[in-house]
Amino acid sequence: MKRQGQRTDLTCAQVAHKSDDRKSRDILAEELGVSKDEVQRFIRLTFLSPELLALVDEGRMKMLPAIEVSYLTAEEQEHLLDAIHAQACTPSHAQALKMKRYSKEGALTGALVRSIMEEEKPNQAEQFKIPKRSIARFFKPSATKDEIENRIVRALELLEQAEARRDRQGGA
Repeated sequence: MKRQGQRTDLTCAQVAHKSDDRKSRDILAEELGVSKDEVQRFIRLTFLSPELLALVDEGRMKMLPAIEVSYLTAEEQEHLLDAIHAQACTPSHAQALKMKRYSKEGALTGALVRSIMEEEKPNQAEQFKIPKRSIARFFKPSATKDEIENRIVRALELLEQAEARRDRQGGA
């Protein structure tokens, strides 16, 4: 909207906005039925390399990490793209924020990008689920998820110790 040529009714002046004190992104947001922040995010994505933007378009990279990655230099984005191809995964929001921070400090190298991308993401950690109804009788109704997990782990540790004792006694 800022590059509309001769139209002056929708562009911003240096001192005040010509469009009833509204910025072009606000007008566009209203026309599209989205928030002005969403328009800003889409504009920010234009700073991504075409290859990274394609990952966003395909749904392989999420919007928030992509926005953070858009602040990386072209060279840093190339390093990231190499790491994405090598590890067959895209960055999490936390990883993207970390890369952006190192980039601002001028310390983001290809090796550091690879190292950050190798970190295990919480949503990629293997999970094991047990239906609560199967174990509810072993816990107070007020027990938290952490309390339940800790008690199960402790019970398994005690079972492991008991089995080790039994094996030692049976083998002697």
